[in-house]
Amino acid sequence: MKKLILAAITLTSAASVFAQGTVQFNMRTGGTAHVYAPLSPSDSTKIQGASAIDGNPSGATDYGGRVPIGGNGLGTYPDASHYLGQLIGAPGAGAAESSLLPSATAPSSFRTGTAAGSTVNGTVTFANIAADAPVASFEMVAWDNSSGLYPTWTQASAAWASGLIAAGRSIEFNVNNIGGGSNTPPGMFPGLTSFSLYTVPEPTTAALAGLGAAALLIFRRRK
Repeated sequence: MKKLILAAITLTSAASVFAQGTVQFNMRTGGTAHVYAPLSPSDSTKIQGASAIDGNPSGATDYGGRVPIGGNGLGTYPDASHYLGQLIGAPGAGAAESSLLPSATAPSSFRTGTAAGSTVNGTVTFANIAADAPVASFEMVAWDNSSGLYPTWTQASAAWASGLIAAGRSIEFNVNNIGGGSNTPPGMFPGLTSFSLYTVPEPTTAALAGLGAAALLIFRRRK
């Protein structure tokens, strides 16, 4: 009986592995996108969208002098070895951002040289997306892990929200014909576009800004 139970557990585990969807995490095949470092530790400007150096799609988004991660080489800011990137996703088209979960595959490091601003290539697996799913929703996320304290997006996103590190998210996009079974893992283009990392303003700063806007609105109404 014990052998039968163990066999059933093994088969169930194997089936769950095979049921996972796969996607190519490659920012330079089928298109080009870049992740830009913040201008400074206090840079709180959020920028998303295709720039002139991107392809499939290309665009006119201005990143204002921000350098692609790894663009100045190793040992120089923004050092590629200090940053991590990952795909987060959920089944279906246009899924709620709150439902997007990190891939089961570990985050990737960034590259240098002509590939600066992009992560190391690889195929990633999603435990929450079925193999050969017709469509799924994704975002790319990236963050500063120079401290070594935030090796996962779960940890990094909490630190980002608290204003401790710089991070960023791409615009959400859909990918059709997810891999994992009969389908070959699809790429991310067209869909993925560039984005920058930034620091969330301190709560006190955000609160003061909100109070100022409210006061201005009240003053205008009284006039």
